[in-house]
Amino acid sequence: MQIRLSLVALGLLAASTAVNAVTANEPIQPIRPAGELNLAQVELGKKLYFDPRLSKSGFISCNSCHNLSMGGTDNIPTSIGHGWAQGPINAPTVLNSSLNLAQFWDGRAADLKAQAGGPIANPGEMASNHTLAIEVLESIPEYVREFKLVFGADQITIDEVTQAIAEFEKTLVTPNSRFDQWLMGDADAINDQELAGYRLFKASGCVACHNGAAVGGSSFQKMGAVAPFQTDNPAEGRFAVTKKEADRFLFKVPTLRNVEMTYPYFHDGATWTLSEAVDTMGRIQLGKKFTAEENAQVVAFLRSLTGDQPNFQLPILPPSSDKTPRPQPFDK
Repeated sequence: MQIRLSLVALGLLAASTAVNAVTANEPIQPIRPAGELNLAQVELGKKLYFDPRLSKSGFISCNSCHNLSMGGTDNIPTSIGHGWAQGPINAPTVLNSSLNLAQFWDGRAADLKAQAGGPIANPGEMASNHTLAIEVLESIPEYVREFKLVFGADQITIDEVTQAIAEFEKTLVTPNSRFDQWLMGDADAINDQELAGYRLFKASGCVACHNGAAVGGSSFQKMGAVAPFQTDNPAEGRFAVTKKEADRFLFKVPTLRNVEMTYPYFHDGATWTLSEAVDTMGRIQLGKKFTAEENAQVVAFLRSLTGDQPNFQLPILPPSSDKTPRPQPFDK
């Protein structure tokens, strides 16, 4: 029995090694399930992610702009914030965002924890502030108990809030796309058109920017490398952070995972179809005009990148107490 088990183990190891050898030669790698996690922080962070009481109005949560039933975004050109204010830029997906080199289109947040505190205090988004957000949480006995249990401290801090939200967001990966199945050895997982699209995606140079497990998110690139990108959006990319002229119109390359779900596209959110997005990228980034057939092939490949969506039970949020500050709703 022991010899048989050893042979089985060797067989599994050989198969795994063979798969790794295949994927090692590809510029795109499979999405892996989330690794080490603090499950207590994950559960607390899930509640905070869906809790609109972190906003000034009591209407807006993290999920408002990064809706987990809509590919981790909101499917509108730019998000609606406090007072029905139209945001300045398209909301990037939160799915697989833990794989990004930085957060936001301009990379101004180094990681998920740094990003999580931004919208709470942004007057055009949740329009609260960190002091008020902590006051709200500390007025809710169930949150006080849970923060004490999770972090072991008597007082709630914004550092703990953002840490918990970030830990939850680390779970929002989408493995097991049909393309991942193909990468891991299932030759029938994608069809001939999708495979042709992937080969064209590689041959055309798309993988220079869209590579790795997230198929993007690992570099900043100029929007309009070959021809200008026509837009009315005022965003200037990394220049807004570094003030270096060389960084003007450099944006974080977006992930292409689940891209069929995350329309509209680009930082201005003005492009509604994958076909148009592929045409635009070919023209302004590669200096290439895709034929209708080639465009359809690349689009087919992109659709194969949709993975398993986050699947969890929505949290029951702790009830407010008599001491909870009243929200300040906005007029239409």
